[in-house]
Amino acid sequence: MAEPVFTGVGVALITLFDGDGEVDAPATAELAARLVEAGMQAVVVAGSTGEGAALTADERTDLLDAVRATVDGAVPVLAGTGAPSARQAAALTVEAVEHGADAVLTLSPPRSSNLEGYYTAVTQAAGATPVLAYHYPNASAPGIPVEVLPTLPVAGLKDSSGEPERLLRELTEWDRPIYVGSSAILSFAGPLGCAGAILALANAESERCAAAFAGDVRAQRDLTAAHVAAHEQFPRRLKEMVAERFGTSPVARMA
Repeated sequence: MAEPVFTGVGVALITLFDGDGEVDAPATAELAARLVEAGMQAVVVAGSTGEGAALTADERTDLLDAVRATVDGAVPVLAGTGAPSARQAAALTVEAVEHGADAVLTLSPPRSSNLEGYYTAVTQAAGATPVLAYHYPNASAPGIPVEVLPTLPVAGLKDSSGEPERLLRELTEWDRPIYVGSSAILSFAGPLGCAGAILALANAESERCAAAFAGDVRAQRDLTAAHVAAHEQFPRRLKEMVAERFGTSPVARMA
């Protein structure tokens, strides 16, 4: 099996905006540092949770620079580089690598019949930087069929489908690191051998997420209400939850 980019629970970081809707990179980086102090093993910047689709290229790199400087090598910092076309995703990947991303997380494109070509373009753009494919059909349908995974030139996969049967197939039929993206199945995924998790809910419930991934079934059950709430008007409700804990801005560009 390929070496994982990280093991354990990482956070799919929200992007903080000020009252005018402008990116607040310093505040976002400060939140990342607090979550790392709380035990997060990686930080993903400008992914789907970070409202990457609503960010400009400059905003993406400003966020990446700020988070990397603040985290200062304590954990890997990954950049979201998914886009509707291979050309766009490759361009975002080049920028992320030039700004020091330790890996990139690339959402599969919508309605694509050529996933191998898409991810080949991204991995070529990334060079030696690892690329994680990202299956999230709720955000970009249809996602990545399990049988296609062996054809993709990627270092691993994030699966946010929340489907236990699919996860079992991935672990059985594929030999690369898998990161679960649903906080509903952490206590299932960890003991089964997933390399880790990359979670939106970890912005607000980092400690419980880590405990659940380690097999704590009580922590998993205790996450239920937060898991359900976070998916209501995503990401607005999640940002409100984070604001309640850390005093951060709840402003969202996408609702």
